[in-house]
Amino acid sequence: MSILSAVLDEVPVLRQDKSAPTILGGIPEGEGSELPEWFIARRQEAWRQFSSLPMPARKDQAWRFSNVKALDLAPFALGQAPGDGDRREILDRSVSLDEVAGRLIYADDHLLRRDPLPEPLRALGVIMKPLERGLIEHEELFRQHFMAQPVALGSAKFAALHEAFVKSGTFIYVPRGVEVELPIEIFHWLNDQDASVFPHTLLIADELSKVTVIEHFRSTHRDRRGFACGVNDLVAGRGAKISYVCAQNWGEKVLSVQMNATTAERDASALSLNVHLGGMYSRFESLSRLIGEGARSDLLSVSVGAGTQEFDARTLQEHASPHTTSDLLYKNSLSDLSRNTFGGLIRVEPHAHFTDAYQTVRNLLLSDDAEANSMPGLEILADNVKCSHGATSGQLNEDEFFYLLARGIPARAARQLLVGGFLNEVVQRLNHPAIAEKIHELIEEKFARAAR
Repeated sequence: MSILSAVLDEVPVLRQDKSAPTILGGIPEGEGSELPEWFIARRQEAWRQFSSLPMPARKDQAWRFSNVKALDLAPFALGQAPGDGDRREILDRSVSLDEVAGRLIYADDHLLRRDPLPEPLRALGVIMKPLERGLIEHEELFRQHFMAQPVALGSAKFAALHEAFVKSGTFIYVPRGVEVELPIEIFHWLNDQDASVFPHTLLIADELSKVTVIEHFRSTHRDRRGFACGVNDLVAGRGAKISYVCAQNWGEKVLSVQMNATTAERDASALSLNVHLGGMYSRFESLSRLIGEGARSDLLSVSVGAGTQEFDARTLQEHASPHTTSDLLYKNSLSDLSRNTFGGLIRVEPHAHFTDAYQTVRNLLLSDDAEANSMPGLEILADNVKCSHGATSGQLNEDEFFYLLARGIPARAARQLLVGGFLNEVVQRLNHPAIAEKIHELIEEKFARAAR
């Protein structure tokens, strides 16, 4: 089932004055005045928190090995709606999957197009709306789950900044027992020089429901500077199944901080796959809370670094109920002067007996100057658990590389084949051939750019 129609009635696209204030100047007067009073109050309180919290320092454990000097927010301003020419080009480029249940396209935090859900899904109660409509029309559900989880991995200041400026994003609700067979696709674009965006996705899958969401983060111009500060709230109700894919492909001069919070109730399953390809400095935090017996969380990630890129991943697998399972597999390919930092913790709360938790990080170093820092950890406060963690760093297998060269495969292609095989284990865990194919295409495009 493909989507052929689009609507623009939710949020009008208006060209604004280009002299936008920088984000460090605070919330502009009148900004978001049409939003509910409770949400305006939350934004104002969040700005006060942001102003009072210190910027991260490298001596902070949560930012150990991080390049905190990259966190300069002074140049960035609020995003402006693109002009007609840019808008048409962005819409033309915002197609990835051939068949989707619905699609939303944003540029510089402005909604450009909404391809609605099919009528049969809407009749079953499935909701896919821009964030502004969701918080007004589904206030009780929205308030219950919007940024409800603690910011436990170091970016409390950036979470407050996000809450202060968030005005754009997606609200998705899948009712009890409903399965959305085709994925929902969301695009977020950075367009103007020094623009900032604050994308937010609130996904709620009720009891025994099923849904897949893929979210693309891209830049219209790869050489333009920008800042992205995003948050995802993923809620899996009893027996529900969520699959979430983040395809991060920002431009080379983008500073990105992304915070993800997943909650899985009894017998629920939540799988997240994060693909990190772009950005100058990209930090990703993932909190996974298993709060019901039988819940499962799969945390997957692929990073391909080149040049002087830096990827910084921090995770927490929190087991709050017995008989829960989590499995983390992160693989990173690093060439040139690129760097990767991973800090992860498995925490088993008291009485969370019979927990199964795994944490595996593997780094493939393609140059002598690439750097990988891995800090896995365990905190076990219950008995009868099975937990393990491990991190490895290594180079390409010389025998395998020689084997390909001996059969006439050029060195660059041989290296790409081996790296692709190394990363493929993670992508295949998604078990969605169409999305896996698009991810492989993005990875191949990254290799092609790095080879220039």
